[in-house]
Amino acid sequence: MPVYPISFSIPASKIRTTVPEKTKNMASLIPGDLSTYTFTDEKSYYEEYAKSVFGKTCRKGGWDCMRHYEILANGCIPWFEGLENCPENTMTHFPKKLVKEAMASSDPESFIPQLLEYTRTHLTTKAMAQYILNTVGCPSPKRVLFISSDPSPDYLRCLIFSGMKELLGKNCSESPYIPYIYDDYGSTDKLYGKGFSYTRSVSADFKTNSVHIDELRTHAFDFIVYGSIHRGMPYYDEIMKVYKPSEVILLCGEDIHADKNCFGLEFAKKGHPVFIRELP
Repeated sequence: MPVYPISFSIPASKIRTTVPEKTKNMASLIPGDLSTYTFTDEKSYYEEYAKSVFGKTCRKGGWDCMRHYEILANGCIPWFEGLENCPENTMTHFPKKLVKEAMASSDPESFIPQLLEYTRTHLTTKAMAQYILNTVGCPSPKRVLFISSDPSPDYLRCLIFSGMKELLGKNCSESPYIPYIYDDYGSTDKLYGKGFSYTRSVSADFKTNSVHIDELRTHAFDFIVYGSIHRGMPYYDEIMKVYKPSEVILLCGEDIHADKNCFGLEFAKKGHPVFIRELP
C-alpha cells in the first residue's frame, strides 16, 4: 500500500544564509500565549527568532507545525517540549535527533550552523516537492497539474505547490489559481496567519493559463497532484478514466483524523501514492 510520510517545509527565500548574531537566549513568542503574538509583519517576526538561541515550540493540532520550520529557517533552535514522544513516522524530515542534542547541550549555539545547513538542504519547499517526485519514481516529469477544491490557504498544499513551481516553473499548472503564492501579490494581512512563510515565494513569471478539461482527457500531464484529499478532489472521476492510480498523487495535511484509519488509506489501497503528514 503506497503510503508515505510528508512534512511541512519552508521556501528557500525565507531561510537565512548565515547564522545571525544572538542577543538573547529564548525568543519572546510562547505557543498558546496570545499576548506574545505581537508581530504584524513577517520580517519582525523572523527577526525575533534570528536574535534568539532558542524558540519555544510544541505539538499544536498535530505534531508538525509551521513554527518549527520558521524557527529553524532563522538560525534558531526549536525548544521542542515533548519531542521525544513524537511518533516515528511523523515529522520524518525534521532533524529530531539533532534538535534533542542541541537542547541538551552546554553549548547549543555550536549546533546552529549544522541545523541551518540541514534546513537549507532538506526542509525547503523545493526539496520536499522533489522528495515526492523521487518517491513516485519520476524525478523529472515534463508536466504536472496541481488540483485543489478552492484557493483557501492550506499549509501543506501551499508549500508543496510552491515547491513544484520552483522545480517545474510553467510546467506545473494549477486549478484553481492560487494568487497569494506569487511574488506580485499585494497585502497578505487578511490571509490565515497573515500569510507568514507560505506566501509570495514563487516568481510571477511562472504563472500559467487556466487548464482546459480536454488536457485531462488527453493525458497532457505526467502526474496529477491533489493538494488535499480531505478538502475536495474535483474532476477525480474524469481523471481516473485516463490516468493510472500511480499517476495521481494525493496529499493529506490534516492535523488529526476522525479515527486511526485516515481517509487516504482507502485511496492507497487503489494504488494511489498517498503522502500523509500526521500518520495515524
